[in-house]
Amino acid sequence: DMLSEKKRCGERHVRANDRDYNEKFPYADNHIRTCKYNIFTFLPINLFEQFQRAANAYFLVLLILQLIPEISSLSWVTTTVPLVMVLLITAVKDATDDYFRYKSDQQVNSRQSQVLRGNLQNEKWMNVRVGDIIKLENNHFVTADILLLSSSEPYGLCYIETAELDGETNLKVRQALTVTSDLGADITKLADFNGEVICEPPNNKLDKFTGTLYWRDNKYPLDNEKMLLRGCVLRNTEWCFGMVVFAGLQTKLMQNCGRTKFKRTSIDKLMNTLVLWIFGFLVCMGVILAIGNTIWEQKVGRSFSVYLLWDEPIRNNNVVFSGFLTFWSYIIILNTMVPISLYVSVEVIRLGHSYFINWDRKMYYIQKDTPAEARTTTLNEELGQVEFIFSDKTGTLTQNIMVFNKCSINGKSYGDVYDEFGHKVEITERTACVDFSFNPLSDRKFKFHDHSLLEAIKMEEPSVQDFFRLLALCHTVMPEEKNEGDLVYQAQSPDEGALVTAARNFGFVFRSRTPETVTLYEMGTAVNYQLLAILDFNNVRKRMSVIVRNPAGHIKLYCKGADTIIFDRLDPSNHILMNTTSEHLYEFAGEGLRTLALAYKDLDENVLEEWMKRLLYASTVIENREEGLADLYEEIETGLMLLGATAVEDKLQEGVPETIACLTLANIKIWVLTGDKLETAMNIGYSCNMLRDDMNEVFIISGHSVLEVQQQLRLGLMVMKQTLSHDYTCRSAKEHILGLGRVSGTVDVEKTDDFSDDSVFEETIIAEYALIINGHSLAHALEPELEQVLLETACLCKTVICCRVTPMQKAQVVELVKTNKMAVTLAIGDGANDVSMIKTAHIGVGISGQEGMQAVLASDYSFAQFRYLQRLLLVHGRWSYFRMCNFLFYFFYKNFAFTLVHFWFGFFCGFSAQTVYDQWFITLFNIVYTSLPVLAMGLFDQDVNEANSHRYPSLYRPGQLNVLFNKRQFFLCTLQGVGTSFLLFFIPYGAFCLVARDDGSHISDQQAFAVIISTSLVIVVSVQVRDIISKLRHDMPATNMDNTHPSISDQIMKDKGLTRGWKISEDNSGCSYLPFIQFKPAGKCVPSGLEGSKSNTST
Repeated sequence: DMLSEKKRCGERHVRANDRDYNEKFPYADNHIRTCKYNIFTFLPINLFEQFQRAANAYFLVLLILQLIPEISSLSWVTTTVPLVMVLLITAVKDATDDYFRYKSDQQVNSRQSQVLRGNLQNEKWMNVRVGDIIKLENNHFVTADILLLSSSEPYGLCYIETAELDGETNLKVRQALTVTSDLGADITKLADFNGEVICEPPNNKLDKFTGTLYWRDNKYPLDNEKMLLRGCVLRNTEWCFGMVVFAGLQTKLMQNCGRTKFKRTSIDKLMNTLVLWIFGFLVCMGVILAIGNTIWEQKVGRSFSVYLLWDEPIRNNNVVFSGFLTFWSYIIILNTMVPISLYVSVEVIRLGHSYFINWDRKMYYIQKDTPAEARTTTLNEELGQVEFIFSDKTGTLTQNIMVFNKCSINGKSYGDVYDEFGHKVEITERTACVDFSFNPLSDRKFKFHDHSLLEAIKMEEPSVQDFFRLLALCHTVMPEEKNEGDLVYQAQSPDEGALVTAARNFGFVFRSRTPETVTLYEMGTAVNYQLLAILDFNNVRKRMSVIVRNPAGHIKLYCKGADTIIFDRLDPSNHILMNTTSEHLYEFAGEGLRTLALAYKDLDENVLEEWMKRLLYASTVIENREEGLADLYEEIETGLMLLGATAVEDKLQEGVPETIACLTLANIKIWVLTGDKLETAMNIGYSCNMLRDDMNEVFIISGHSVLEVQQQLRLGLMVMKQTLSHDYTCRSAKEHILGLGRVSGTVDVEKTDDFSDDSVFEETIIAEYALIINGHSLAHALEPELEQVLLETACLCKTVICCRVTPMQKAQVVELVKTNKMAVTLAIGDGANDVSMIKTAHIGVGISGQEGMQAVLASDYSFAQFRYLQRLLLVHGRWSYFRMCNFLFYFFYKNFAFTLVHFWFGFFCGFSAQTVYDQWFITLFNIVYTSLPVLAMGLFDQDVNEANSHRYPSLYRPGQLNVLFNKRQFFLCTLQGVGTSFLLFFIPYGAFCLVARDDGSHISDQQAFAVIISTSLVIVVSVQVRDIISKLRHDMPATNMDNTHPSISDQIMKDKGLTRGWKISEDNSGCSYLPFIQFKPAGKCVPSGLEGSKSNTST
């Protein structure tokens, strides 16, 4: 009963050194098995999995039909050979992959570990059990998810590398409880340890753990900082001991091995629809031919019975049954309209495109030895259809290398340099830096130019000292002293590292920490602070606090966080200082700096003692622990006294403005979603040229209620629509662009219908508005009653910036556009807070930057710099889309041309389901005779080279409109295939039908006739490859053109004069200009106005 009660509660109970107790629970052992098959189950399971695919099941049904003699005109070989080849190739691949998984499992399970059973014994990993105490040594992998008990380092510290878990190579620190760290390496004490851990059930959250240790009638809270997870490697630590809490398949590493959500492209969905259409067409053809057979047998067939005896059913005048059998016979014969090789070829082409991305040296970042990586093979052509990009700011657009730049302390701003007349001087490389030689522990790389701050430190101004004391105490940084005085800080975020380094240089050096103390060197004097509590930072709290007792016995709470959060918790007496600091923060943010506010609070001993009791209780509760702790943190973080604010610089990455400009010219909308404050986000917007001074208007949505946000959004919407409705020229331009009254012959009709409600017009014409919305307003705007107004307003603007947003809000914004707009979305980010939007978007791109590898691990594509996104989309994406569309057009065309010859032949063979071609030709047509041209086209064809893909961003537009392969294009390729089959059959027929030899015999028999048709077919469809590609290129519309839609060749071959719809001039420097584009000899697109003079042309 007790055990069932524990199970119902969902808690996990593990007792150290007590296997008998732990075996009462259904806990996994440490044996892992990731392989799917064994030697007996491989064949049935693999075949079952393969026949779950609709295409394989379809061809299996056809094979079964071919085995019925009454309806099969084809040998079973014609379907069996391609089907078996596909099944065999897939099975070999699956078997190979599974064999390597099996060998990997064996290798891991057989690793040796030291397990404490009275004394240390060597055991295989697979024999380790929950509750065992094991010893780990330096550079060894962690055996299971273990609770750290003790280590060779002081205070129970140990260092781990988590690259196997999250891809991060920087070392992380874990720390044992003080009560267990005293066990040390004493085998006797460790063998007698009988603590019981009660914790959360197995889950896949790598960064969270909630549990409590019960030992010697005391309770000790456990969190992620006390755990070593399976897959980690022990580094820089001679040894450590730990207790196994989760083993085998229940470890967090194995819990994260589930399948990720499968993303499908729009072409995949279209192919599925077309296959259904083809099947319907196939049924119609079968019905027509079956009716023909019924009529023929009834009216004509009796005359041929002298040559071929009737089957029994027909002899009894049951011609309807004959038609029924003929229907199934023709279903078999005509099935090659959708050959099984289609799906194999598509996967081969996608795999090739993925390798091209991986091999692209122009997307390789040499400074970090990081190549681009296609982490999926299924989305390549979708890269050529992106319309919305949702980008994080920090670490994505910026370098995420933080430098302490300015600060505000007690109402005074520091960081600017002034001359002797009091005028601000621009800081350059020649500007004199502050001399930190007085501090032997300073970081020599740190630079600061305002000497007045150092003077304030030396004058021992209390507010300035408290400011840097807070920076030196309130953080989670770990120091590492490699040589005497050579300090290296291991920081979880670049911001923390920059702030602690600034305090270090100004004389408040963070030197060391233990679980109970923090040691600073304040102006050369060692000062020990008792660390009473750490109130952790998270994305909801947006602040962090520490509670310390100084040597004099005074207790203080130091807090740093987002200014809006801190200001809400200030004591009312800070009103004047808060206003002054707010002005400084506004100035800092206007310069694109990342800001934090700093505050403190004196605490009473008695109040703290009572609060600490409640904190201890809340931290040992398993259920709702985070909510209880958050309430306690909220309670004590009130009535704060403002100290000042920091401003950290995060520079733009190389090439970001040019990349954004080029993507904008490709008609891709870029929305920035950032956690920074509004002014910082706006400044970055101006730096990236997403915001410009000459914009008509920048709408800032900052309402605090649903009504205010609604009014602000509707006001912006009304302003834009009024401008629209009163501008006759714009209305004419709309008609010019959309061609009202008719739909362009080459544009996807469905897509055009979606855009015809002014979206294309507004997105093209209304290009001078921007929308900026902050987090609390966005929360209201995402309510069901307002989200459509938000979407309509945002999509009319050229630029959208959302600031102070949470990770969940990022995902909600992406989902809003993804759901309501028929447009492909791409999300790009570098941190854990971007994972949700990366997974939500059609395409997720991860930047391998300073914030770890979580975003990369969740992404579909990854690289090191934002500027590579331009090449990924405009070159690889566009080529992949172009190639796939050409491939599908040609593939369907050649198979219709190949298959429908049987249809025409049916009218000349009594609808008897006789095949035209030899059976081996039918079998090998797709996999031998025509495979190389179509694969070569799908893998290597380029309509324009990569230089012109960059130079002419508007060439990307056809993919967004889905011009090259849609339902209309499919209809055209079907007609072309029908026409080709008609000519292939009737020209040879006409040539031979009335011709006889001298002796009166016919000049050609059925076999010769079939050879001529099959030979002609191979030649025609092979030659047609080039013609089809040329036709598609010529039909591809150019954007910003008149309705004549010139071909691509018109754009790229005639850029020195007037080219249908393009008005181009040439300046003295030899740079040619197109509307909105400046073309330089190097081939880089630059918005007109960034360099040189503007083009005097308009859309």
